[in-house]
Amino acid sequence: MPITVRAREAYRADEKKSHTLLSEQERTRLIKNHLPPVNDPPPAAKTKNQPKSHLGVRKLFKTIIYVFVFGLMTSFFSLYIRIRQAWNVVRYQICSIMYYHHGTPEYIRRDIEGLPKMPKHLSAILRAEVDKRPKADLDRLIDEAAELATWTACAGIPILSIYEKTGILKKHTPQVYEAVIQKFALYFGPQHPTLSVKSPHKDEYALESLNSGSAGHLKLHLISEEDGRESIVDLTRTMADMSQKGNLSPRDISIELVDTELSDGIMPEPDLLILFGPNVELSGYPPWQIRLTEIFCLKDNEAFGYQVFLRALHNYSAAQFRRGK
Repeated sequence: MPITVRAREAYRADEKKSHTLLSEQERTRLIKNHLPPVNDPPPAAKTKNQPKSHLGVRKLFKTIIYVFVFGLMTSFFSLYIRIRQAWNVVRYQICSIMYYHHGTPEYIRRDIEGLPKMPKHLSAILRAEVDKRPKADLDRLIDEAAELATWTACAGIPILSIYEKTGILKKHTPQVYEAVIQKFALYFGPQHPTLSVKSPHKDEYALESLNSGSAGHLKLHLISEEDGRESIVDLTRTMADMSQKGNLSPRDISIELVDTELSDGIMPEPDLLILFGPNVELSGYPPWQIRLTEIFCLKDNEAFGYQVFLRALHNYSAAQFRRGK
């Protein structure tokens, strides 16, 4: 019980007089009236005497249940992924056999016959493999670029752009040109389409007269990672310098001007971008050029093949482009 005012004043007065006002019994009685009952144990003693489980059985059971549920979910998901991958691989192999081009332009035209719309500019991403020898990997990239260029020419698409992150294809433009011309001759014969290969900030590479071919003309662009964000930064810096020097008015800088400069310096925006992989990984592809581009990749596919090219054209033909409307 709380101490009263009278008891507090009496105890303080006795303390000031060196405990001469109250006797020993009076002081004991004064303090004892305000102490808690002796029979009630303190709260700490109550909690201390409570039994505890030193083995942690409940915690062990919870851990076992969590591990079991996690393992069950992981097993089901892994089984689903394996079945889906196996099913898609078998399906893609059947499609590659049924719709193989056999090196004949007529077969490719037959496969795309009846599509309501076709891209005017096709783009694709090819990837270099680090674990292979550089010479063998370069030959593979050149052969895939030549195959893709030939399929594009057979489909009647006038512009093809091939992106390779490291820029090794750009460094071997003559070899790419020769490989594509050889593929053209293999597919079309002597009367094959003409070809011109272009890289950003470089002159167009073409050995034949562009008007000599009766089977059309293919314009091939080779781009790399350095033609992406770095080109936008360089263009921004150039426009800022021209604006400070008075050669370009700030009012003349617009999205149309930036689009024109990037299209002339690098390449025009493609209508369709094909990825020969299972996921959408752009790997530093120039971001300005794919604002309205249809991107296609085949689930669970890891290989370069004609069926991916054909499925991409069919997917593009069925796509709807609303563009904010």
